[in-house]
Amino acid sequence: MELKQKVKAAAAALKEEVTGYRRHLHQHPELSFKEFRTSAFIKEALDEMGITWEPIAGTGVLAVIKGGGTSDKVIALRADIDALPITEANAVDYRSVNEGVMHACGHDAHTASLLGVARILESMKADFSGTVKLIFQPGEEVLPGGAKQVIKDGGLTDPQVDVVLGQHVMPAIPAGKIGLRTGLFMASMDEIKIEVYGKGGHGAEPHKGVDPVMITCSLLQALQQVVSRNAPPLMPTVLSFGKLKADGAINIIPDMVLIEGTFRTLDESWREQAHRRIKELAHTLVTGMGGRCEIEIRKGYPHLKNDEGLGAQMRAFFEEYAGREQLLHQDIWMASEDFAYYSQELPSFFYLLGVGNEAREIRSALHTPTFNIDEDALELGMGLMAYTALRWLQNA
Repeated sequence: MELKQKVKAAAAALKEEVTGYRRHLHQHPELSFKEFRTSAFIKEALDEMGITWEPIAGTGVLAVIKGGGTSDKVIALRADIDALPITEANAVDYRSVNEGVMHACGHDAHTASLLGVARILESMKADFSGTVKLIFQPGEEVLPGGAKQVIKDGGLTDPQVDVVLGQHVMPAIPAGKIGLRTGLFMASMDEIKIEVYGKGGHGAEPHKGVDPVMITCSLLQALQQVVSRNAPPLMPTVLSFGKLKADGAINIIPDMVLIEGTFRTLDESWREQAHRRIKELAHTLVTGMGGRCEIEIRKGYPHLKNDEGLGAQMRAFFEEYAGREQLLHQDIWMASEDFAYYSQELPSFFYLLGVGNEAREIRSALHTPTFNIDEDALELGMGLMAYTALRWLQNA
C-alpha cells in the first residue's frame, strides 16, 4: 500500500511536466528512423534526471536505472518515438509544425509517459532491487521495425533482460480504463505486391490483346479463397488489397496492372503456408488466362503473443494500482506492432491505455488526422507502468 501511494503521489506531481513533454513531442513529430530532434529531447531530459543512457538502433535511446539492492533481475519498459506521414487537422496550440508529419498513433504519449516513469523510478531507487531498462525505440511504423534493430544491437542483453513491458494508447477505450489480453493478441503483417502483365491495346479491340485488368479482377476474387477455403477456421486471418493501379484510359487497355495489399494472421506456420498458396494461386490463374505475374511478399512483423504467466502477474498488479473495475478484456486485434519481436524473444506483455473522452470529443481513431488523447490519462499511464515494474521486481 505504501508503494502504491508513493507512486501515485509522484505521478500526480509529474502530470503537468509530462503533459509538457507530450505537447512538445506532438508539436515536433519526426518520421521513422529520422527522429533526430526527438532523440536529442529524450537524451536532454534523461541528463537532467541524472540517468545514464546510450544510443541504440540509430535514433533510439537506451537508459538504465539500477535499484539500491543486489537483485540481478531486469525488466525492460518500451516506448516508440516515431510519427506518421499524416497532415494534422486538429486546431490545438501544440499542433504539429512539421507539415505532413503527425503523432497520429500516440507515440508522443508513449515517450512522454516513459520519461515520467524514468523520473519516478530514479527518485525511488532506494525502494527497489534490480534493474529497469528504458527503451525509447525508433521506427515502429515502418519495416523492418525498430524493435528488430534494438534486439540486434544488444538492447536486451548486458544486463540480460528477463521480461519486457509495453503500453499503447487507445482512443476507443475511455481514459482511466486499461485494456488487457493474455495469449494471442495482435497479428503478423506482410506486404504483398503483385504485377499482372498482359498485352494492352485499343479498348474497342480487346480480342487482339490479353487484358490484365480482367485477369486482375479474377485474381482478386480468387485470392480470397486463401482465407475462406485454406485458412484454419479458428485462426484469425485477413487478406486485404487497398491499392489497384491500371494505368490505361476509357479506350486503352494497359499492359500491366499493379495491386498491393496486406496479409495478417496469428500463427507463423500458417503464415508461411499462406504465402506459398498466394504465390501458387496467382501464377496458376494468371498464366491460365494468358498473362504472367510477378509477386513480392515482404515479410513484416510477427504476431504478438502476451505471455500467460507474466500476464497473470500484470493483471494482479494492475488491479492493485487501478482497481479491478478499471480493467477491460480485449479481443484479438488484427493490427500489427513491432513489439511482437520482443514477445518472440522473451516473456512480454503489451496492454492498452484508454485515452478517449466522449465529453471532450476525443474519439478519433489511431492513424487519422484528428487523433488526439485525453491528457489526463498520462498520469495513469506513467504511474501504472512504474508501479508494475516495481512490483514485478519485488516478486521476481
